[in-house]
Amino acid sequence: MCGVVGVVSYAPVNQLIYDTLLLLQHRGQDAAGIATNRGNTFSMHKANGLVRDVFRTRNMRTLQGNSGIGQVRYPTAGTSSAEEAQPFYVNAPFGITLAHNGNLTNWEQLRAEMFRNDRRHINTNSDSEVLLNVLAHEIELATTGSLDPAAVFKAVTQVHKRVRGSYGVVAQIADFGLIAFRDPFGIRPLCLGFSESDKGIEYMIASESAALEGMGFKLLRDVAPGEVIFIDLEGKLYNQQCAENPSLNPCAFEYVYFARPDSIIDGASVYATRLKMGEYLAEKIKREFRSGDIDVVMPIPESSRPSTVELASKLNLEYREGFVRNRYIGRTFIMPGQETRSRSVRQKLNVNPSEFKGKSVLLVDDSIVRGTTSREIVQMARAAGARRVIFASAAPPVMYPNVYGIDMPTRSELIAHGRTQEEVCREITADALVYQDLDGLRRSIFDINPALKSLDASCFDGKYVTGDITPEYLDRLEMNRNNARDDGDEMERSQLNLNLALID
Repeated sequence: MCGVVGVVSYAPVNQLIYDTLLLLQHRGQDAAGIATNRGNTFSMHKANGLVRDVFRTRNMRTLQGNSGIGQVRYPTAGTSSAEEAQPFYVNAPFGITLAHNGNLTNWEQLRAEMFRNDRRHINTNSDSEVLLNVLAHEIELATTGSLDPAAVFKAVTQVHKRVRGSYGVVAQIADFGLIAFRDPFGIRPLCLGFSESDKGIEYMIASESAALEGMGFKLLRDVAPGEVIFIDLEGKLYNQQCAENPSLNPCAFEYVYFARPDSIIDGASVYATRLKMGEYLAEKIKREFRSGDIDVVMPIPESSRPSTVELASKLNLEYREGFVRNRYIGRTFIMPGQETRSRSVRQKLNVNPSEFKGKSVLLVDDSIVRGTTSREIVQMARAAGARRVIFASAAPPVMYPNVYGIDMPTRSELIAHGRTQEEVCREITADALVYQDLDGLRRSIFDINPALKSLDASCFDGKYVTGDITPEYLDRLEMNRNNARDDGDEMERSQLNLNLALID
C-alpha cells in the first residue's frame, strides 16, 4: 500500500506536496519522494525513510515548479531498495514522471514485452517502473503531431488493455500537465480536490480525501474506475472514461485498517463504516456470549477504536483504554520482517495494569492477519492480571493472499489460512475468539453508501475481481517471496559478519 499525490497550482508546490505526504504517511513508511516540474525541467528527490527524514531544506529548495507529484511507499512488488523509491522517470517521450499505488498482477509478463517488443529497458524489479514505461510507450504511439489531451486519453485506454491488477496513478509530462487514472475495477482509492484562489482553481489528486482537506482543498469527487483526468499547467481540467467495462470494487481493507478514519472513500466515510463494524460485531457477540461473560471492552489502538466504542455501547459494557500507544513507533503490519514486527509490538503498546486486574476483558482489533500482534497483546493482558481474555476482530478471518497492493501475499503467513477458528484462538493464546462475519463487513460499508454494490474482499473470500489470479499464480508469488526473503536474510547475515569483522 502506498500514498500518492499530484498538484497543479499557481505557486510553488514543494511544501504543499511535502505536507500532503505527511498526511499520507500511514500508507507507507519505507520510502518517500517528490518530483516537480518547471518548464522542460523535472526536479526530483527520493530516498528510503519517513517523509520527515528524507527531505531537508536543501532538498526542498531544488524542487522548483508549480506542479508536481509525490509518493510514500512500502514495498509489495520489488524490494525495499532506494532505487525503487518513487516517483520514477523516463526521458522519452517528452519526459514523464509517475507515482503508483497498487500492484500489477502481470508486471513480469509486461516487463518481458517491454524489452522484447517495445525495446524499453526496465532497471528495477518494481512494477511501477513497468507501468511508467507502458504509459510512455503508449503516449509515444498515440502522439501523431503535437501532444494534446486526446492523445493522453488514447494512450491510457491502451494501458488499461495491457495492464492487469490495481493502480491509482499520478503522472506528469514535462511542460504539459498532470495525468491521473485509476484501474478499471476501482480497487485502489484516488480522489480529486480543488482550491479556489484569486488566480483561479488549483487541483490536487490524492489517495485519500483526508489529505486533500488537511491541505485546505475541497473534495470534489472520487476518480471513477477506468477514468483518466488530465490537468494542464493553466489549470484546465479534462476527463474521459477510458476503460471498456469499468466497475467499482473498492478494497474492503481500506475501510477496515489502512485508510484514515477521517477519509471518505468512494462515498463512504471510513469512520462511519468502522462504527457499523462495531455494531454488527456486537450483534454476533450477543448471540455467542452470555451476560456477565465480559467485564470490560478495550480497543487495540488506533484503527479499532471506532468499532470498539460502538460495540461497547451496543452491549452496554464499560469501555476502557487498557493499552497506551507510543505514536513514534511505526505500524507493525507494514514492517518488513516478522521478527521486527514481534519485537516492535511491546515497544508500541504499553498496558494500564489497573484496567486488567481480575477482569474478563474483551479486546477488539480491526483484523487479525499474521497473528503476531494478537498473540503478544493477549500475553500482555494476562501479564497485567486479566482473569480471562476474549479477542474479537472487526473483520472476517484473513484467509487468502492479497495481490492488489497489501503486503500479505503468502498463505503461510496468514494465521487463519488452513486453521479453524478454535485453532487460531489457541495460536493467539486467547480464551475465546470471535470474528466479524463477511456479510456484516459488507453491510457495514454498503449501509453508509448504498450506491456501492461490490467490494474487493479477496483476502477474506478468495474471489479476485480482476479474474486473472490462479492457484499457479499464487504458488509462484509465494515462491518468489520466500526466495526474496532468503536473499534478504543472507544479505543481513553478510552485513552482520562485516560489522563484526570491523569491530574485531
